[in-house]
Amino acid sequence: MKAAEPFFQSLPQPARLGMPEQDLQAAPGRLAPLMDVQGRRIAVFGATGATTAAAGVVMAILLAAGGFTVLDACAFVLFLVLFSWTAFGFVSAAAGFCVQWRATRPRRADPQPVILTRTALLMPTYNEDPGRVLAAVQAIREDLVRLEVSELYDIFLLSDTRDEATARDEVVGMLRVRARLGPDARLFYRRRPQNTDRKAGNVADWVRRFGAAYEAMIILDADSLMSADTIVRLTAEMEADPKLGLLQTAPTLVGAETLFARLQQFAARTYGGMLAAGQDWWSGAEGNYWGHNAIIRVKAFAACAGLPHLPGRRPFGGHIMSHDFVEAALLRRGGWAVRLNSRLGGSYEEAPPTIVDMARRDRRWCQGNLQHLGVIGAAGLHWISRLHLLRGILSYVTSPLWLLLVGFGATAWLGQLGETVRVDGNAAVWLFAVTLGLLIAPKLMAGVLAMRERTVSGVRRTLRLWAGMAVELALSALVAPVLMLMQSAAVFDVLIGRDSGWNAQQRDAGRLSRGEAWRSHRGHVLIGLAGAVIAWLLDPAIFWWTSPVSLGLFLSAPLSLLLARTDLGHLFRTLGLLVTPEERHVPPVIARAVELRALYDREQASRLEIERVMRAPVPVHQPEVRGYDAFAPRAQAA
Repeated sequence: MKAAEPFFQSLPQPARLGMPEQDLQAAPGRLAPLMDVQGRRIAVFGATGATTAAAGVVMAILLAAGGFTVLDACAFVLFLVLFSWTAFGFVSAAAGFCVQWRATRPRRADPQPVILTRTALLMPTYNEDPGRVLAAVQAIREDLVRLEVSELYDIFLLSDTRDEATARDEVVGMLRVRARLGPDARLFYRRRPQNTDRKAGNVADWVRRFGAAYEAMIILDADSLMSADTIVRLTAEMEADPKLGLLQTAPTLVGAETLFARLQQFAARTYGGMLAAGQDWWSGAEGNYWGHNAIIRVKAFAACAGLPHLPGRRPFGGHIMSHDFVEAALLRRGGWAVRLNSRLGGSYEEAPPTIVDMARRDRRWCQGNLQHLGVIGAAGLHWISRLHLLRGILSYVTSPLWLLLVGFGATAWLGQLGETVRVDGNAAVWLFAVTLGLLIAPKLMAGVLAMRERTVSGVRRTLRLWAGMAVELALSALVAPVLMLMQSAAVFDVLIGRDSGWNAQQRDAGRLSRGEAWRSHRGHVLIGLAGAVIAWLLDPAIFWWTSPVSLGLFLSAPLSLLLARTDLGHLFRTLGLLVTPEERHVPPVIARAVELRALYDREQASRLEIERVMRAPVPVHQPEVRGYDAFAPRAQAA
C-alpha cells in the first residue's frame, strides 16, 4: 500500500505522557477557591439583576395594559432573558472601564524576565495556506533568537491537512525554512494519517507523544502571531504560579485588507481591551479559553482535559467541536487556575475578510457551542465555568430569540388593530432608549479610554478616532440584522440535525463574487423588502421605527460586496479612518511575517523544483553492471 504523502516528518525523541479521557458524570472532588473575587461577582451580577428587574417592571406594565395573555407572558420571559444578556454585557464592560481607567498610564516596560523551563509552540493546521503558516513560524523563531531564548522553545507544525498538494507545499516550505534558519532552528513537522477529533485530537496526539518533555505549550492558530517578548512573559507568569493551568491572552486583530475586516479590526482594538479587562476582573481564576494564543501547563492539560465523545449522533453528539471552553472548564474542575491576561500585548490574529466568510465560520462555531448543552451539566464544574458555557450558547441563541420577541410583539400589535391604544408611549420609548444606551455606552467609554491611554494623540487623530467609531457604529447597525438572520439559520440547521462538517477557513481577501453575494443574501433582501412593505401598509410610524433593520436586510447583497472590497479598505486607511495603533507603528514580528509571506510567493519556482527533485527517480549503484549504466533509477521517491 502506497504511503500517504508527504513522506517527510521531522520530530524529536518521544516523551510520552498519559492523557486519560475525562468522565463528565464523575466529579473529582470539591473545588478549593484560588482567588477571592466574590465581592466583584456580587457587584456585577447584582447590578445586572437590579437593572433587569427595573426594566422588567416597566415591560410588565406595558404588557399588562388590557390584560396579561399567554402571548404576553412568553414575550415577557424572552424580554427578561435578552435584556439581562444586554445588561450583563454593559456591566462587565463598565467594570473593564473602571479597571483600565485606574491602570492606564504610559509607563516603561518591565525588564525581560528570566525563564528556566522548556516550552513548545504548537501550530495546528488544516488545509491552510502554507505561506501564511510558515511565515508566522519563521517570524516567531527569528524573534526568539533575537531575545536569545530560542534554545528554550521548540516549534511544532502539526498538520491535519487532507489535500495532498497543500501537504506537499507544507513539506517543501518547511524544508526551505529549516535550511534558511540552520540546524539549530528547533522546528518540527508532523502530519497525521487521520485527523481524528480535529484540532482537539491533533493537540492531544502531540501531548501523548511528546508532552512529558515540556513544562508548558503555547497554542497558536494558523493565522496567529506572537512576539517573543510576549512568549517569554507568558512563560515567566506560568513559572511564577504553580497553580496556574492556563493563561489566555487577548489577541489583537491585524492584517485587515477589506473594509469588513477593517471594521472588525478597529472594533476589536478600540473596544476589545476594555471588554477583556472586565471579564478578567470578575472571572478571576475561573477564566475562559478561546482555543489559541494561550499558554497551558502540559501536565495539567494531560491530567484534566482529555475530551470524551458526547453521546448521540451529530450535530449534538460525537467529538466536541468547540473544545476550548470545555478544556478550560475541565482544567478548573481539576483544581487549576484558568486566567485571562488582558494587559499583555504582542498577541495577534486575523479577521474574516467578508460577511459570508464570517457566517461560514460561525456556522461551525454555532454547532460547537450548542454541543455545550451536553457539557454544561457535567459533574464538578465551577459555576463560573458553567456560565462561560452558557454565554457561548447564548451568543448564538439570542439571535432567534430576538426574532421571536419581535414576532410576539408584532402579533400582539396586530391583535389590537382597531382598538384604543393602551400602551404607555413614554414608558416604551424610555425602555427602548435604555436598551440602546446599554449597547452604545461601552463603545463611548472605550473611546474615552483610547484618548486617555494616548493610543491617539493630537486633535486630528482624536477626530479620526471618533469619526471611525461613528462609521463602525453605522455600518455595524446595518450588518447586525443580516448577521442575526444568518445566526438564526445556523441555529435552525443544528436543531434539525444538519452537521456543518469541518472546512478550512477562508482568510484571503478579494474572493467574493456578485453571484456568491446574491446567493448568500437573496433571502435577506426579500425579507427586508417584504418587512418594509408590510410595515408601511400597517402604519407609517412602524415603517420608520423599523427602517434601519429593513434597510440593512434590503441592501445586504450590495453591502456585502462593498464591505468585501480591498480598495475601499485601503481608501479608509489612507483617510486615517478605522486605523489601529499597530498600523501606525507595525510591530516587528508582524512586519517580518508580511515580508516572509511575500518571499514565499517569490520562491514558488524554487519550491516546485525542489518537489520535482524529491519525486524524481533516485539513481542506485548496481555493482554487477559496468560503465555508466551502473547507476540506474531503481528507487522512486515517495
